Amino acid sequence: MAFGEVGTSLSKIKANSLNLAGTYGFSGTVSGLADETPLVLISTFTSDGSDSNATFTSGIDSTYKEYLFVFNNIHVQNAGTILAFHPSTDGGSSYGVATTNTYVESQHNEADNVASLSYDGDKDQAQNTGLIYFGTAGDADNDASMSGILRLYNPSSTTFVKHYVSAIQGMENGDISTLVLGAGYINTTSAVNTMRFQLTSGEIQGGTIDLFGVV
Repeated sequence: MAFGEVGTSLSKIKANSLNLAGTYGFSGTVSGLADETPLVLISTFTSDGSDSNATFTSGIDSTYKEYLFVFNNIHVQNAGTILAFHPSTDGGSSYGVATTNTYVESQHNEADNVASLSYDGDKDQAQNTGLIYFGTAGDADNDASMSGILRLYNPSSTTFVKHYVSAIQGMENGDISTLVLGAGYINTTSAVNTMRFQLTSGEIQGGTIDLFGVV
């Protein structure tokens, strides 16, 4: 029985059967494998240090059923300002699509005297056509920032409203580690094709936002 056939045991391999210093290659082919990379990078916003907003006006279409925004080290100009978004159905010509969301946050500070988990009724919105809060209240210290994700589901649907979920972790004003969990729906059956991200006051002064299509 030759090595490699069914039933061959390791005891069949002699001490001098394989030259471990040799080079071996596979000359056959493997079928059934495909490129199934789960994320496809569509575009990246990189702050120039003085951005009023970060707007994605292309790439959000029917190509994918899910889109992922990844926020890395978003630095705010003003302490206490909150990261928010505005959706659009007409390529950014207008905003103000009614959205309903939830906003939950957990906090723990460096002094170890603040530790909380709460639902923030001041930051949730019901059928709001203005900014939709989903990030932390940022700290303007030079070493402070916030990072996280927002997932937008089937934005090109003309049947269903558009759901999203988000998770943002930030160094909040007052040296507080804050995790914000958000979710909601953009209440329109028109296709959402633009997302604008901005702060409730001041500029985005650092960081990147990557837009991915989810395969």
